[in-house]
Amino acid sequence: MNFEKNIEKIQGQTKKAQLIVVTKNQSLKNIKRIYQIGHRNFGENKVQDLLTKQQQLPHDINWHMIGHLQSNKVKLIAPFIHMIQSVDSLKLIKTINNCGEKNQRIINCLIQIKIAEEDTKHGFSITEATQMLRTDILSQYNYISVKGIMGMASFTANINQIKKEFKLMKQLFDSCRPKYKILSMGMSNDYTIAYEAGSNMIRVGSAIFKY
Repeated sequence: MNFEKNIEKIQGQTKKAQLIVVTKNQSLKNIKRIYQIGHRNFGENKVQDLLTKQQQLPHDINWHMIGHLQSNKVKLIAPFIHMIQSVDSLKLIKTINNCGEKNQRIINCLIQIKIAEEDTKHGFSITEATQMLRTDILSQYNYISVKGIMGMASFTANINQIKKEFKLMKQLFDSCRPKYKILSMGMSNDYTIAYEAGSNMIRVGSAIFKY
C-alpha cells in the first residue's frame, strides 16, 4: 500500500491546491495512516459514514461534507462539521443557518454549481449562482460563511468537455473574487485537469487509496 507515495505524487502535481482526502468506503485503519503523516482535512459523501468516522477518529480532523446533503440530516453534522461543500439549494442554506444558530457556531460552506450534464449531479445553475453570489442575498444568514464554490465535471472520457465545464466554474469564480477564496473542483479522475483550469482545492480518494 503506497498511500504516502500516492499523496506525494498528487501534491507534486497540484502544489498550490489544498488536498481534501476523500475517505469514502475506507477503513479507519487506512484513514489513520493518512492522519499519521500529517493530513487533517478529510471528506465524506454520506452523513452516516461521516458520523461514524468522526466519533472514532481524532477530533482535530477537519471534516468536509462533499456529497448530496438532505436538509433533515444537517442537524446531525452541524455541531462539528468544518465545511459543507455541497450546498445546492436555498432550502439547504436556510436549514444550515438554522442549525448553526442552534449550535451557536458559524458553518463554513461552498455553493455547489451544476456544470455536469448528468441528471444525477446537483447544484445551482451558473445563472442562479451568479445572481446569488454577486448580491447581498447571503448576508442575511448570520450562521453561514460562504467561502467559495464547488463543482463536479461530467464523468466522461471527453477531456474537452471536462475542460469546458471547469472553465465555466473558473469564470464564475473570477467574477466573484476577491469576496470568495475557494474554488473546489477536481477528483481522482480529473484533478490534474481541474488544477490546470485554476482549482485551488481538490477532493481525491481512490487515487490515494489504490493499491
